[in-house]
Amino acid sequence: MSAAAAETRVSLSEIRCRDWAPYVLVLMDAAALELSLLLGWATRTALFPGRGAAITLSQISGVALGVLTLLFGYYLVGLYPGHGMGGVQRFRARTYSTVAAFTTLLAWDYVIMDQQWSRGVLLCTVGFALLLTPVMEAGTRSVLGRRGLCGMPVLILGAGKTGRSVAKTLLNEPGLGFVPIGILDDDPGKWNTSIQGLPVLGPLTAASGFQGQVKSVIVAMPGMPKNRFVQLIHGLSFANVIIVPDLLGLQSLWVTSRDLGGIIGLEFKKNLLVPSNRRFKRLIDYSLAVCISTLAAPVIGLCALWIKLLDPGPAFFRQQREGEDGTPISVLKLRTMYRDADALLDRHLSTHPEERLRWNRYFKLKNDPRVLPWVGVFLRRSSLDELPQLWNVLRGEMSLVGPRPFPYYHLEGFSSNFRKLRTSVRPGLTGLWQVSARSDGDLDVQEACDTYYIRNWSLWLDIYIVFRTVQVVVRGAGAY
Repeated sequence: MSAAAAETRVSLSEIRCRDWAPYVLVLMDAAALELSLLLGWATRTALFPGRGAAITLSQISGVALGVLTLLFGYYLVGLYPGHGMGGVQRFRARTYSTVAAFTTLLAWDYVIMDQQWSRGVLLCTVGFALLLTPVMEAGTRSVLGRRGLCGMPVLILGAGKTGRSVAKTLLNEPGLGFVPIGILDDDPGKWNTSIQGLPVLGPLTAASGFQGQVKSVIVAMPGMPKNRFVQLIHGLSFANVIIVPDLLGLQSLWVTSRDLGGIIGLEFKKNLLVPSNRRFKRLIDYSLAVCISTLAAPVIGLCALWIKLLDPGPAFFRQQREGEDGTPISVLKLRTMYRDADALLDRHLSTHPEERLRWNRYFKLKNDPRVLPWVGVFLRRSSLDELPQLWNVLRGEMSLVGPRPFPYYHLEGFSSNFRKLRTSVRPGLTGLWQVSARSDGDLDVQEACDTYYIRNWSLWLDIYIVFRTVQVVVRGAGAY
């Protein structure tokens, strides 16, 4: 049994102790907002020390109380406790409510307070709030989650393929806030067994014994006959019932339920098929690439010099890879390997057959003999070797966020259908696989991450991945 699974097998009395966790999230948000105000005041004072009247303590006190109204806005959009919301959904809800609340504060200052508050401080504060509140929330949820202190106990109905998939997902995605405590199924052969470390506790009728203790159940039995299924749902006396239909493989973000005269409909928004969305994504790619390239140029130059001093030869490496619509593109990178890398790899795999199995699964080696000492290790761990690909972004061959452009030998490990799906979008400088598994993800993980990204794309998902990229690059985890 994995450690993650073992940690979820807690008693209901222990789970009830988690009820105070949302208050911790509220306190951390309050601290983040007040810190944003302090930084906003300091920034306004530093940038424009001689403009406007002096900012008094009474003004700051009024704004300090005003920004706390955001906590009510966060509550209204479901961030407390936020169970069942993924990181992208929480980020979008938080951004909308933060901008709306600060717009209201600016209007309040203009209409009611007769412009007594500093608009410069408010504008600087909203900028810091948009950054600090999601960062501090993510850190708080991570700490509480690792200690088993944040989450809603849920019961899974169904021990079949769908139920197993749900159990695995909830255990691997603690950020969703659903803590599975067990599984129910009418198959006696599955009773007193375990799935993903979760006990199969008995038949579906046993669900009534958890009333008042478990607030949510997840029904994962899409193959159940319709009449029996409807009867089961009506008989569940729980505040929240989540039904998992037989729609695995379709997108899961940005799905809206519709009431079609008593018929339930699900509306899927395929954002990447909207031409304006693709043009907007390209505009953002180009604008950010220009800014980042300007800042990155000195770093690229110093790294290139370091490479040439260690191993004379070209500092940059070009490789043909598959781009949008299957068009070959020449991807540019800082060279992190010896010039005879291919020969070194062949010799290493021939003398270490156990390493060939890992190579065939990941196309990565933890102790790669091809990598240059010091500079190669540093560049790969920090991902700075990818910076020259900003040129590919400026040329329109790549995007800042998207499926990574793999070498052709790597692509041969994927199915033709998945390769066709990947070529429907521009490859990216970073992607969902990089921020979730990096080098530790095998071909199946890579396919799952890229498929999820393409089917669920939105600007919010791109922003979320960019933030996560900064986090994993700073930590240097999973890269080699």
